[in-house]
Amino acid sequence: MSVVLVVDDEEAVCNVLCGLLSEDYRCQAVRTAEAALERLNSETFDVILADISMPGMGGLSLIEYVRRHHPATPVIAVTGNDYQQHSGELIRMGAFDYLLKPFRLEEVTGAVERALDRRRRIAGGSG
Repeated sequence: MSVVLVVDDEEAVCNVLCGLLSEDYRCQAVRTAEAALERLNSETFDVILADISMPGMGGLSLIEYVRRHHPATPVIAVTGNDYQQHSGELIRMGAFDYLLKPFRLEEVTGAVERALDRRRRIAGGSG
């Protein structure tokens, strides 16, 4: 079963996303990018959903870290509407995709499925 890491400082967002994703995936949630780094040093994740605007280390720094140290792991950036004009920048920085808050649950599952498909293609050597 694929493992998804949700990184968001809002407990409600973590609960909703893990509630949705736990039907098909093993889901873990942390509330800071720093906690995500600790998990990444000891566990493997198939996809990461990361909020961009968090206290402390932000989601952009987390994306950069994952891109450098875990390049096969796609990161889906979760952003507020005020960041929409910068969505292309997120992709250039290494995000696989992005979701705008408030998001529809089917957008989340679609993005996760596309990210996992990409990871499988890379692992298979055809990506």
